[in-house]
Amino acid sequence: MLLFLCAGVQFLASAQPTTTNMTTTTVSNEEAAIRTLEDKFVTAFNAGNVDAMMKNYISDSSLVVFDVVPPRQHQGAEAYRKAWVGFFSHFRGTPKIAINDLSITVDGTVAFSHSIQRVTGIDTNGRAIDRTVRVTDGYRQIEGHWLIVLEHVSVPVDVTTGKADLTSKP
Repeated sequence: MLLFLCAGVQFLASAQPTTTNMTTTTVSNEEAAIRTLEDKFVTAFNAGNVDAMMKNYISDSSLVVFDVVPPRQHQGAEAYRKAWVGFFSHFRGTPKIAINDLSITVDGTVAFSHSIQRVTGIDTNGRAIDRTVRVTDGYRQIEGHWLIVLEHVSVPVDVTTGKADLTSKP
């Protein structure tokens, strides 16, 4: 009986959450929250809803975005919102985006991710557009919500020709 009781106590002790398990669970929950943010971005983009897209970014002048098109840097949410409006004006209908290979790292109230993003659509001249970019996002958790505070978009460049590889493959 004592052996059975000791085994039961040992089982219960091992079933209790440890600091490591709680940390892992918290990180997993935070990663899931950031994945949800990225999913909301895709949904908004695919609907052409710039206002909904911008809800995923910090809404003040501290937002910094390095994009593949000029200007070299967008400073602030309003500047980036204008860039998105300009982007959508180059398309007939609404372009589509897909995010692949999303990798997220969380540490407390800051996080970063990197992904491959592909945009397809028809431009205003009737040409098919198919572009693949690399995106790195920096996030901060503000009042319990994750927001993008830094974004860097890039493409590989052929060093010999100086041309961007806009359809990059692994």
